[in-house]
Amino acid sequence: MTVGLLLVTHNQIGADLLAAATSMLGMCPLATEVLPVAQNSDPRMLLAKARQLAETLDQGEGVLVLTDIYGSTPSNIACGLLDGAHPVRAVAGLNLPMLIRVLNYPRLSLSGIADKALSGGKDGVLLCACKGH
Repeated sequence: MTVGLLLVTHNQIGADLLAAATSMLGMCPLATEVLPVAQNSDPRMLLAKARQLAETLDQGEGVLVLTDIYGSTPSNIACGLLDGAHPVRAVAGLNLPMLIRVLNYPRLSLSGIADKALSGGKDGVLLCACKGH
């Protein structure tokens, strides 16, 4: 069994990042769902949908929820999952390096894969020093 992965993001950010990551890797090694959050969405309805998705994704190892901006509606939905019946870890600041790191370690525990998400997100942000600039 592996950890399930839920991306809760503004609009299509999660779907676009997942498409890019799976294209780069050639596959998606984790059971993954994306929950887009539109500006006019009802947060209560989205939380209920997120709970359903988390229940489906949890195969006994828990669910990692990645969201884009801490304090926004998507992260509030992610945080709303932390008190549920399933083990959930939520990480805000989703970027492509974070997602690639998570997908490269599909066999880790929920705690371990959450740590990889954090390190991938942080280590993937660099100031580029390109020749000639």
